[in-house]
Amino acid sequence: MDRKQKVRGFSCSIHQIGNLGLRLLWSLVHLLISIGYFVAAAAKAVESRIISSGLLTRYEELNISKLKYLAVVIESDDAVQTSKIVQLLRWLEAMGVKRMCLYDAQGVLKKSKDSIVKMLDNAVLLEELGEKDLMEKPKCMALEFASVSDGKEGVVKAANLLFAEYKELGNRDEQFFTEAKIGEALRAVGCKGPEPDLLLVYAPVRCHLGFPAWRTRYTEIVHMGSLKSMRLGSLTKAIYKFTRVRQNYGK
Repeated sequence: MDRKQKVRGFSCSIHQIGNLGLRLLWSLVHLLISIGYFVAAAAKAVESRIISSGLLTRYEELNISKLKYLAVVIESDDAVQTSKIVQLLRWLEAMGVKRMCLYDAQGVLKKSKDSIVKMLDNAVLLEELGEKDLMEKPKCMALEFASVSDGKEGVVKAANLLFAEYKELGNRDEQFFTEAKIGEALRAVGCKGPEPDLLLVYAPVRCHLGFPAWRTRYTEIVHMGSLKSMRLGSLTKAIYKFTRVRQNYGK
C-alpha cells in the first residue's frame, strides 16, 4: 500500500513539474514574441523619424505622377478624429496627391465631409468636378467620401438595372451578364468610381473593411496600423515604395 502511494505521489510530482515546465516555456515564448514586436515597432518609429527629418534623401524624390488616385481606408471608431484626418490630408497634399477617396464602413467621414473640406486650403469634393475638370491636370485636391452602404446600394441598383434590361431584351444566346456590362451598370447608377492605384488601410486589422471590391482589381493595398499612431515617415515610405514598383497589370 505504501509502495502504491509512493508511486502515485511520484507520478503526481512529475505531472506538476511537467505542467510548470510547459507554463514556463509558454511564458518564455510569449515574452520573446512581445520583445520581437516591441523591437519591430521601435525600429519602424526610428525609421519614420529619420525619413521625416530628411536624412534619407532618396525619399524626397517621389514620382507622384504614378499615383493618379489614392484611397485611404479608416476604421470607423477612429474616423471621428477629424484633426488627425485633416493632418493626414495636409501631408498628402504637400506630397502632391490630388485625387483621393476617404472611406470608412459606417459613413462617419461622409457626415463630416463639408467641415473637412473647409479645413483644407485647396480642396474640393470630387462630385463637384465635371468630366472636363477630371480629365485636365489637377489644380486642387479632389476628395471622394465613401462608405460600405455605397457598395451595397450600388450592387442592388446595378442588379435591378441589368435585370430590367435583360427582361426587356428577352432571351439571348450570348452571355449577357459580363464584366463589362456590370461595370456599365455600376457607372450608370453612380457607383463606378475611379480605381485606386494605392489603398492605405489605417485600422488595427489587415483588411479593406468593405471597400468596394470592384474598384480594387489592380490596387496595391498597404496596412498602415491604427490612425492614432500615423507617422509622416511611414506614409512617405509607403508612397515611395509604390512609385518605385513597376506595374504590369496582369500582362
